[in-house]
Amino acid sequence: MTRMLVLCAALLACLLAPLSAMAVEPDEVLDDPVLEQRARDLSQGLRCLVCRNESIDESNADLARDLRLLVRERLVAGDSNDEAIEFIVDRYGEYVLLKPTVTGANWLLWAAGPIMLLIAAGVGMLYLRGRSQAAPTPEEKLSDSEQARLKEILDD
Repeated sequence: MTRMLVLCAALLACLLAPLSAMAVEPDEVLDDPVLEQRARDLSQGLRCLVCRNESIDESNADLARDLRLLVRERLVAGDSNDEAIEFIVDRYGEYVLLKPTVTGANWLLWAAGPIMLLIAAGVGMLYLRGRSQAAPTPEEKLSDSEQARLKEILDD
């Protein structure tokens, strides 16, 4: 039974492997292998605006194809990697980057999680400290009738 399960898993992996292959089509590939490698490196860091968290190198969307072609156009025109990325970011916004920068207004987004964690820890510590310093509530003793009833219950 286990052998059959392993065989099915391997077959499924073989069938799904082509789905994770790069979506770059043969007519997009540049003749110069160095430029093509630069284009691949750049397109792996750019987000497909249709597929969300998928790079344009992996996406089959039309917009991803347009972005791949635009990257290759810029590289053929002589742009450096940074200039090509800057051109695309200027055109589509910083959201197109899979790893946004930590400059400008983005620093607040990067810092929001740790800041909220520190605030929550501070509030929790203040709450616990206040609870430990609170005056204990006086314990009420059982009345004579309650003690008698309790003794009656325990004796049974």
